[in-house]
Amino acid sequence: MVTKPAKAAPDTARRSEKSRRAIYEAALALVGEVGYPRTTIEGIAARAGVGKQTIYRWWGSKADVLLEAFLDLGEQSAREAGASDQEPYAIPDTGDLAADIKAVLRATVDQLKDPRFEAPARALAAEGVVDEEAGRRFTSALMEPNIQLYVDRLRSAQEAGQVRPGIDPRIALEFFISPLAQRWLQYTGPISYDYTDTLVEYALYGLAPR
Repeated sequence: MVTKPAKAAPDTARRSEKSRRAIYEAALALVGEVGYPRTTIEGIAARAGVGKQTIYRWWGSKADVLLEAFLDLGEQSAREAGASDQEPYAIPDTGDLAADIKAVLRATVDQLKDPRFEAPARALAAEGVVDEEAGRRFTSALMEPNIQLYVDRLRSAQEAGQVRPGIDPRIALEFFISPLAQRWLQYTGPISYDYTDTLVEYALYGLAPR
């Protein structure tokens, strides 16, 4: 008697990952095409080819979906740039604080002007203004890790004697990133390498005559 080989059990992990990636892509695409207010769980589900209950099983709101999709997009971008999953990113310390901060801000300008990032980043920032809980999640998951990079680099500069010992790095970094964020969010002016380089010059060397 010949027995038929047993059918392999469905790989639910692979199926779930495929659905998850489809949902990420759908959420990012819809926000870019129709804007955050008109993006819905139903629309994301239809675009991804999954049932909306699949989304509700993994996320509590469309803001949660978009935040996770945006974080995944950032991880993909880092991998494309050659970042290692084993080694956490740190702002390079070449010994020249101004040059190191300028380089990171230039990369930030590139990202803020990248259509893949701009629409979801604006959507998350806007939602965080009107929804305090969403804002806290956005800050915790995305902003705080980036802020810590600046804090670490400024502390390294303090140890090297390049920054006054009494300077609070958490406050000092706002001279670099807050004006850029405001200009980008409120369209008060163009963002460019020249602009962020000037921010660094003003922040590090002040406004008084030298």
